[in-house]
Amino acid sequence: MSLDNEKIIQQLTPIEKKKYYKSKRNLAAERVRKLVNKDFLEFVKYMWPEFIEGRHHRFMADMFNDIANDKVDRLIINMPPRHTKSEFASYFLPAWMVAKNPKLKIIQTTHTADLAIDFGRKVKHLLDDPLYSELFATRLMEDSQAAGKWKTTLSNRQWKQDI
Repeated sequence: MSLDNEKIIQQLTPIEKKKYYKSKRNLAAERVRKLVNKDFLEFVKYMWPEFIEGRHHRFMADMFNDIANDKVDRLIINMPPRHTKSEFASYFLPAWMVAKNPKLKIIQTTHTADLAIDFGRKVKHLLDDPLYSELFATRLMEDSQAAGKWKTTLSNRQWKQDI
């Protein structure tokens, strides 16, 4: 901020300062919302602040962005264990995609039913996270408590206006 701006801000009344800083925060939050909605990796970094990005993460994120934008309709990821395949594809991606389209239906399969339910539970908890709520209007239905099957509250008409 320049010195001229600081002088102007110092001359504001306390109420005017409060309004100024609130509008500045809202503007910053709106920029973050747009960035996170547009780019999968930005969503991951916002929701998982400890995340350390590698080249392979950007590659996966670009492919997930292409899926979200209907440029890719099939994707197979082959990588060694512990490269965040499951965290990205089975945890963050469903939450991000549902935020972009609350009516989206996602089927998650794994080698055991328990693992699929565990990932469903993680996604459900992510959708309930206050950080997620700051970004997206997507909410879970109150009566949708099962880890393996849940629904969102927004209709097609509402989500198109919110995003």
